[in-house]
This record gives sequence, C-alpha cells and structure tokens, in this order.
Amino acid sequence: MNTRLARCAATAAVTALGLATLSACGEGDDAAPAAGGQVSVAGVQIKKDQALHDLLPEEIRQAGKVRVATDVPYPPFEMFVKEGETQLTGLDYDLGQALGGKLGVTFAFTPQKFDGIVPAIQAGKFDAAMSAITDNKERQQVVDFVDYSQSGSGILVAEGNPARITDLDGLCGQKVAVQAATNQLDLLKSRQQECAKTGRKIDIQTFPKDSDAQLALRSGKVVAQVLTKPAAGWVAKTADDGAVFDLVEDPAAPGGYNASPNGIAVSKELPELTDAILKALQALIDDGTVKKIYDQYGVASIAVKEATKNAAVD
Repeated sequence: MNTRLARCAATAAVTALGLATLSACGEGDDAAPAAGGQVSVAGVQIKKDQALHDLLPEEIRQAGKVRVATDVPYPPFEMFVKEGETQLTGLDYDLGQALGGKLGVTFAFTPQKFDGIVPAIQAGKFDAAMSAITDNKERQQVVDFVDYSQSGSGILVAEGNPARITDLDGLCGQKVAVQAATNQLDLLKSRQQECAKTGRKIDIQTFPKDSDAQLALRSGKVVAQVLTKPAAGWVAKTADDGAVFDLVEDPAAPGGYNASPNGIAVSKELPELTDAILKALQALIDDGTVKKIYDQYGVASIAVKEATKNAAVD
C-alpha cells in the first residue's frame, strides 16, 4: 500500500486535532550539530560515530550536510509546527536529525512537492528524500532506498475499545467508517467475502474525509474507522491528548494490513551515502533510538527491526 494515497485525509484529520510540537527546524536549516558533536532527539543524546562519518562521500563531508527533500504536510511523518510558518516537525524530520547526529552532518530538510521529489534528486538538487515514500521496483530504477518502516492500514476505535475489536475479522457485522476512494475502502470491500461466509457483512460507512469519519466514531455512529496505520496511531495519541481513541494492534499485522516498505530515497550517484545511512539507521535501531522516535508519534509498531536496502519486491 502506498501511504501517500491518504495524504489529504490524514492532513485534514491532524489539522482538526491540532499539532503537538515535538521537534522543530527551519526550512532548509543549515545549522551545525550541537556543541560537542551531539544532537538530542526524543530525549536521546546522539554522538557522532567517526567510522560512519568516514563512510560518507567526500562532497557530503565537505558540505557538512545532506540536502533532504520532504513534502509537507503528511502527518505524522512531516508537519509544520505552526500553520503558516516554516518550522518542521514529524517522524521523518526527527529520524533525519538522529541520522545526521550519528553521521556527524546536518540533514537539512527543504519542502518539495511530492511528485517532484524523485526528479529533483535525479537533477542533483537534493541528495536524498525523507517523505514517507513507498519503496517500489519502479522507483528503484532511479533512486536507492534505505527502508525504515513498514506501513499499511490500521483500525481506530473508541477509547477502551468497547466493541473489543482485535483484527479485521472483528469488523464483520459492525458499522465501520472509512474515507471514500481509498485503499482502505478497497480493503474493507475485499474483506466482505470472508464476512459473508459468517452471515455478518461489514456495514461500510463512507465519508469525504478522515476527520468526518472520526466524528462518526466519536459520536458512536460507527464502532471503528479504517485508515492508514501511521495516521491512526497519531490520531489516537493526539486527539484530546489521547483520551478519545485507541489504535488496534494486531500481532499478525504489526505494520498494518497490506503493509509495504517506506524508504529514504538516495541519489544513485551517491552509493556511499546510501551505505552510510543504512549503517547509521541500524545503529539507531540497535540502541533503541528509533523506537523512542516512533513512540513519540504513536506508531512504534511500523518500525523495522533491521535496516535494509531496496526491500520492495514488486
């Protein structure tokens, strides 16, 4: 599943809820790492690893930064701290700062429209992109990916999960909200075949926006909403300070249903950068920093346990 298909819906939902300021950076921020060669992300002090720094291409070491494209907003991956301003926050931004801290360079983020990100990397305007980009074979022809999450569809329920829904089968015979014209609607329709065998089909309620579906869930008109799992986790964490919704965690689908890899896109002209990011990401996974970053955004379950390159197989 391409996490970007629900981009507008997730944005509208989080705008309605209000953003929590978890971290911040100016657009295209070229600030050097903190004094002493450390940066602080998610409460973790991250030190430069000289061996990893030495893996970077010479031009990156000389510049002291990695030029990173990102399409804002797409919560919880990338957001503006305050509407109308340029300061950035979000999972991708925080992860980028952690990677920069480990590599001893700045990951300088600049907003770029999503459909122009890969062409801009090809043109040499950016070295990499962090923007919840789905790793697939087509994109692998022109960029390399360092994969850092697996995400698909998730289930949002009312606080306390009164209907005791634990997986997709639990939606059979229930009223379920979903945004129209999304992969999540297709997922529910495909599930109807299994539900029909039990004589308890899903009563699918479609809405123009995810925020409308959440109003229906708040009011008890439906027992669940299906949306992208990262958006579901973020809404559960932030709506009324986490007091109104819960995210269903299905052990059989930790990254969500029909999950696909999301990756950091890196220019094929910079293979050393890909290798350095891969190793830095694995170091941050191993020391627990990645989990802490994902926990901030309510989506720890979509994090990968091993950093991989070009993981998509189709």
